Amino acid sequence: MKKLLLFTLPFVAIFAALWLLRTPDTDPAAMTKKYTNPASKFVENAEGLRVHYRDEGNPDGVPIIFLHGTSASLHTFEPLVDALGETYRIITYTQPGHGLTGPHPRDDYSFAGMAEALALVTEELGLRHFVLGGNSMGGWVSWRYALTNPERVDALILIDAAGMPLRDGEEEPPLNIGFRLLTNPVGRYIVQNYTPRELVKESALETVSVKSVMDAAAIDRYWELLRLPGNRRAAVLGWVADPELHFADRLGKITAPTLVIWGAEDQLIFPSAAQTFDERLPNADVIVYNGVGHIPMEEAPERTARDIDAFLQTVFEPKLELQQ
Repeated sequence: MKKLLLFTLPFVAIFAALWLLRTPDTDPAAMTKKYTNPASKFVENAEGLRVHYRDEGNPDGVPIIFLHGTSASLHTFEPLVDALGETYRIITYTQPGHGLTGPHPRDDYSFAGMAEALALVTEELGLRHFVLGGNSMGGWVSWRYALTNPERVDALILIDAAGMPLRDGEEEPPLNIGFRLLTNPVGRYIVQNYTPRELVKESALETVSVKSVMDAAAIDRYWELLRLPGNRRAAVLGWVADPELHFADRLGKITAPTLVIWGAEDQLIFPSAAQTFDERLPNADVIVYNGVGHIPMEEAPERTARDIDAFLQTVFEPKLELQQ
């Protein structure tokens, strides 16, 4: 009995230590208080999908809906709200599995599950036509939505958007440390249970070229919202969800005017993807920013806003003239 006890004690100690080292969830009430503003609202459907959204800017302006990327939240578009809000109505929301929206009630992180949140917000606001823009995963949701709902999308804005296959001869991008962990089962276990602030900080810094945008407040936001109950599990489920890459072959059916913006230093989705979008979209303009990484709307907000405004002026001014 004593030998058995001596044998098992080290294992018990190891498991106890591992349990104590787990990174705890954050408190939803505290996070809601910290990461909402007067424009923040929540809309919920019958299944329990509850979406955090904001409707800001010029209420009479052309409505633009912006969708964030993986691990982010609606906060990533705050610079564009500030820069474009005087002219445009800006709607942002946090996608399922992220931020204050939290996990999808059915754990559905396919396009269909993510599109439920978009439908919920547009129905709540009574929007039938809008400009749709997205970064990274949000860009993927945006162009996929435009494929299935072409009559509702007046224009597309794709910012380092996901969903395009690698070009011939290309190797997989290096990714950041957080995404590298998600590529294997052990790493996915670590992400769900051990996510120290330093890990999030390193991942965020590897995502951008303009490092100054990832200040202490930004790192805290990413770290704390990731640890909202259910979000870390959602990150794992979202990573292994089917990206349905075959839909990239249908891109030519999107006729909406499209602006493609890319950071030349993007190490999550290579800038060559912008060329693929340009080749497959029949009505696209492409702009690549030197010295910018994966999130141009934070790394170069003034330029991004200026280019979006110039693009939308070409889309909507002729229509306004005809109406007069």
